[in-house]
Amino acid sequence: MIKSMTGFGRAEVITSERKITVELKSVNHRYLDLNIKMPKKLSFFEGAIRNLMKTYIQRGKVDMFITYEDYTLSRVALKYNRELASEYLGYLKEMAEEFALENDVRVSVLSRYPEVFTMEEQSEDEEELWGCLEGPLREACEKFVSTRAQEGEHLKTDLLEKLDGLDAKVSQVETRSPEVVNAYREKLETKVHELLADSQIDDARIAAEVVLFADKICNDEETVRLHSHIRAMRDILNESEGVGRKLDFMAQEMNREANTILSKSNDLAISNIAIDLKTEIEKIREQIQNIE
Repeated sequence: MIKSMTGFGRAEVITSERKITVELKSVNHRYLDLNIKMPKKLSFFEGAIRNLMKTYIQRGKVDMFITYEDYTLSRVALKYNRELASEYLGYLKEMAEEFALENDVRVSVLSRYPEVFTMEEQSEDEEELWGCLEGPLREACEKFVSTRAQEGEHLKTDLLEKLDGLDAKVSQVETRSPEVVNAYREKLETKVHELLADSQIDDARIAAEVVLFADKICNDEETVRLHSHIRAMRDILNESEGVGRKLDFMAQEMNREANTILSKSNDLAISNIAIDLKTEIEKIREQIQNIE
């Protein structure tokens, strides 16, 4: 099964204590490029998240967004800074004595001084938090892979149709090539007749010239290899891993054969077919860039 490199996946878990949402989306990329955006309190899970993602994804530029909402205050504690309160009180007493003022400090007043009371977030149980996070992570990745697989089936269908068309054009080259040689022989014989008039024609010499011409424009090796590459591509499309890179390599090889056919050709029909081959191969290469 081939997979597209564009995909989307989203999952969410809501409990009485928290809400976690995970969202993935991706575009084409030569390698695997993971970009994770998440709250700071989850940052110590980044390595585990990346390792988990790599079990689902091989290629593509993937953006993951994680949002976290805490519904409880159970992990927030009120802290009393006794030392700081004592310092405040000490300085206030000194001020009262120094300036002959009434020391009217009350507890309610002292408690409002900066940092006397603070709210501190308590560390969470990492194992418990990971247990809550892992579920939506895997669900989002599975949905993500599912959308890639669906799009991959569409790409496979399109590529198979293009390969069928390519195969037909290669067959056209094979059909046309002998016709070009026969046409050259007839043209050569006609010219020789015109030049030599009634003189005797050396059939062996004409045959030798035709053989040289046929050898010069022969594209049997290229057409055989193209048919072979097309069959190989069809086989690769049924594989499950490394499909994109293999197909890209095969497309490069096919383009090389089409270039050779074009360079050898001195026939307009074959040249046009070779140009069509190159155009179709380029379309195939463009589609291959979308495959993981």
